[in-house]
Amino acid sequence: MAIHHLPLNPSFSLFFSQKQKLPPKFNFFSSFLGKTNPVPGTEKMSLPIFLLWLFSIPLPFAQSLPAPRGFLINCGASNTTTSGNLTYVPDDGFTAAGNKTTIKNPDVMPILRDLRFFPDNSARKYCYMIPVSKGGKYLIRTSYFYGGFDGGTVPPVFDQIVDGTKWSTVDTREDYAKGLTSYYELVVAAMGKILSVCLARTPQTVSDPFISVLEVEYLDDSAYNSTDFKKYALGTVARTTFGNNEDDMIGYPDDQYNRYWHPFMDNNPTVGSKSIIEPFSFWNVPPVKAFSTALTTSRGKTLKIQWPQGSLPKSLYYISLYFQDSRTKSPYSWRVFDVSINGNKFYSKLNVTTDGVSVFAAEWPLSGQTEIEMTPGDGVPVGPLINAGEVFQLLPMGGRTLTRDVMAMEDLAETFDNPPSDWSGDPCLPKDHSWTGVTCSDGNLARVVSLNLTGIGLSGTLPSTLGNLTALSTLWLGGNKLSGNIPDMGTMRELKSLHLENNQFEGPIPKSLGELPEIQEIFLQNNKFTGGIPENMRRNGLTIKV
Repeated sequence: MAIHHLPLNPSFSLFFSQKQKLPPKFNFFSSFLGKTNPVPGTEKMSLPIFLLWLFSIPLPFAQSLPAPRGFLINCGASNTTTSGNLTYVPDDGFTAAGNKTTIKNPDVMPILRDLRFFPDNSARKYCYMIPVSKGGKYLIRTSYFYGGFDGGTVPPVFDQIVDGTKWSTVDTREDYAKGLTSYYELVVAAMGKILSVCLARTPQTVSDPFISVLEVEYLDDSAYNSTDFKKYALGTVARTTFGNNEDDMIGYPDDQYNRYWHPFMDNNPTVGSKSIIEPFSFWNVPPVKAFSTALTTSRGKTLKIQWPQGSLPKSLYYISLYFQDSRTKSPYSWRVFDVSINGNKFYSKLNVTTDGVSVFAAEWPLSGQTEIEMTPGDGVPVGPLINAGEVFQLLPMGGRTLTRDVMAMEDLAETFDNPPSDWSGDPCLPKDHSWTGVTCSDGNLARVVSLNLTGIGLSGTLPSTLGNLTALSTLWLGGNKLSGNIPDMGTMRELKSLHLENNQFEGPIPKSLGELPEIQEIFLQNNKFTGGIPENMRRNGLTIKV
């Protein structure tokens, strides 16, 4: 059921991302691992650590569910790592930046023992390049466990970027001090055949950025399909089951998308379900276990819960709530109530049966503490209840670079033998994290307008597709070790300044350079050209050095 609500015009908090944390019971892990005492400093372990062990317990129905479709990447690892029914692969081939290391703590769970860190402080970003289906919808999850890999005691602070959009700031300092690990989630649509997930330094970054695990899961079309993914991504704030105790985590294989569902308890009574729902009847395909318990209250009373926990920044949010009558299936197994959020009507006269129902709002304004109220209808013999819920913050997408420019720049990076280490991901965006030497135009569809890689020791050749950079006004590649022929540049109608001096180019000087209407200077000296200067280059107003 869709809920349509006229949103306010809030001031967006673009970079909010709720860290997912577990206040764990270490005794569970000690029992499972056969230990009697926790390791000092690891009494509080993270949700990812907990889940990787919890999900490795064999379940009788695990093989009946499809495996997640996508990539499970153990960053910095040299070999595959198996966790339950899931296999994590090394990150070789997904990134060319950074160094591998292993945390010097044998009691860290296997999936988090390795990490990749990025010591090059001259690079504007460090990217993972993930093959995807254009237009497909994906859940991205990044996990971070510092472990003092660099000999320090405080994790670094840095940014996350997906394609051309700044996603969030990674700050795990508070978590790490408490023995916790953070993870971040985003639901995003792929605009091309490659999805880039990048890390980037900020003025607050004092040590090397790092990453432990990267997961990219394909979602079916129905999931969260009321969102305009050309305009927004969804940053996970909370994904919760109500009425479960704190050890009852839900993930794969119960959730086919490998989503994490956190338990929530308060002072309200809890109730268990006596019937099974069919998850594929819900657009977002929640796991069956999400309906196994609920928070409720007695007949005639209003059920109130403060959730998500913590204060939310003023923004628009996607909210999806899940309900099921908990009684044995019969003609009388239903209950009716109104749902309000912070005093505003979310849904009226919601009829909840044993088949279950979900209601959602695609763009709902929230700020501060959130309270959900469920008020029973007149004469309803049982009180309201709620089984599960999801909240995402709408993250406005930050635009992208023209596809033709992206392809031309990728070709250029491929023909260079040693391109700058940050030449991956979107060449232009975010603006503060464009490729080294690259300057772009403003706007939602950026163009490459300047390329300056003077004297940085480049070798290799120039691709024939260089001429597709039709917005380029400055091309400075002088003082390197580039070779081969200069490709046809006749389509680069905006080019004003061309510096290819002090390289090893050969062959004839292309006549197309003399046909460029805006060209003002061409520096080609100290190369290995054959032949003379084309006649159409001998004109007033054009400075030539050969």
